[in-house]
Amino acid sequence: ARNVELGEKAAAALKSEGLKKVVFHQLDVTEQSSIEVLKSHIASQYGGIDVLVNNAGIFYKKDSEVPLLQQARDTVSVNFTGVFNVTKALWPLLRPHSRVVNMSSQIGKLSKLQSVELKEKFKSDSLEEIQLVGLIDQFLKDFEEGMHVQRGWPTGGSPGYTFYCVSKIGVNALTKIFAREAVKSGKEDVLINTCCPGWVRTDMGGPTATKSVEQGAETPLYLALLPAGGP
Repeated sequence: ARNVELGEKAAAALKSEGLKKVVFHQLDVTEQSSIEVLKSHIASQYGGIDVLVNNAGIFYKKDSEVPLLQQARDTVSVNFTGVFNVTKALWPLLRPHSRVVNMSSQIGKLSKLQSVELKEKFKSDSLEEIQLVGLIDQFLKDFEEGMHVQRGWPTGGSPGYTFYCVSKIGVNALTKIFAREAVKSGKEDVLINTCCPGWVRTDMGGPTATKSVEQGAETPLYLALLPAGGP
């Protein structure tokens, strides 16, 4: 968590439920320096990672007064770039048989893209990291120029919906890239997956969401505990 007070409160709640070894460490996924501090802490205190869940996310509501371009940049920074930078930084610490779970969304489907060319680029099995980052940067540029609709990016709903949609399309593509890299680099039984937890009653999802936090955790937990040889 970025917010130390909230993070410590969550850790205390888990300890009260009997999870005595829970430790909180501050992390802002939009700050490389914060990521590096966490990396150093994990390396020195634990030596490696068995499970990494990239769960940080942001979704701007319709009534937000934040300028739209800033909303777009913020959403991409947290939801996509944060996943990219955190995973890249912690990659050397992934132990054999570790699991990586990236939180995505059903609105991150390629069908949300209006351009056939964009769909083909995002789903390509040869898509590389630098190319994917370039596609996401192109969306930000197209939006700034008022050309995102004409160039086939997602539409419908609020602007926040569009930003969130693009960021999760990026996460899905990034997950495939990391999964290929795990195999290519010879990491032993390291499985990398993405999932949609559903509409969950969190601070972001709101009180009217259809799933409890416990229900929303079911799929990520399943992926985090996949046996050897899993998908």
